[in-house]
Amino acid sequence: MSTTITSKGQVTIPKHIRDSVAMTPGSKVEFEVNDRGRIELVKEGEAMTPRERRFQSAIGSASIKWDTDELMALLRGND
Repeated sequence: MSTTITSKGQVTIPKHIRDSVAMTPGSKVEFEVNDRGRIELVKEGEAMTPRERRFQSAIGSASIKWDTDELMALLRGND
C-alpha cells in the first residue's frame, strides 16, 4: 500500500496498520533507517539501539551449518 507525502511532510498511516500495532491518536512514534536503507516507523520506546539492530540483522544470516562436534573443535582449537 502506498501513500503520498503532503507539502508539510505528513503521511497517513493506514487504519489497519494502526489497529494492528495499537496506535491511537496521540501515540508517539520514532523513525529509524535500517541497514538496507528502509525507513521503519516504531512506537516510541520500542526502537532498537544500534547494537540491537546489528544483532537483529544477523539473525538467520549464517550460511555455514555446523554440527556440534565441528563447532566445539573450532572453538577449542583442536586440530
